[in-house]
Amino acid sequence: VGRTPTADEIRTWDISISPTGKELPPGRGTAKEGALLFRSKGCAGCHGATGVGAKAPALVKGGPAVPPTGMEGMHMVPDTGIMALRSPYAATIWDYINRGMPLNKEGTLKPDEVYAITAFLLFKNDVIKEDDVLDQQSLPKVKMPNQNGFADLPEWKHATPRLAGYP
Repeated sequence: VGRTPTADEIRTWDISISPTGKELPPGRGTAKEGALLFRSKGCAGCHGATGVGAKAPALVKGGPAVPPTGMEGMHMVPDTGIMALRSPYAATIWDYINRGMPLNKEGTLKPDEVYAITAFLLFKNDVIKEDDVLDQQSLPKVKMPNQNGFADLPEWKHATPRLAGYP
């Protein structure tokens, strides 16, 4: 406040990753490595051992899209809250994990750990194969299920409640 930030200060805060992934740092990771990190870095504590069924939103398809507490009576569409299925770009998932996880320790994961956890979540959601290696070249090339937008939105009929997660 009150002064121009230095180039180093700007670099420290300029951490966003675009859909093209050109800002991704060097590193690599696989789903197998990510499975171990998912448990050891605390992801499972909030999201459940398998990525579903805990207090935080489901990360793996097949579970509730949002935590059930307080949502009784709300119409839910399975899997719509899962970032790996909703996001049109794999780089967006990497960016979110890198900047926002783990809770209360945001930004502490190393690039290799973020690549591995991203690979684990993409594998568990049938987006990539278990032995695929994600790095700064391969991650932006991942074909996401929602890359072209939602194609399977249910038709909304007048005077009926809208489904959670849809406008």
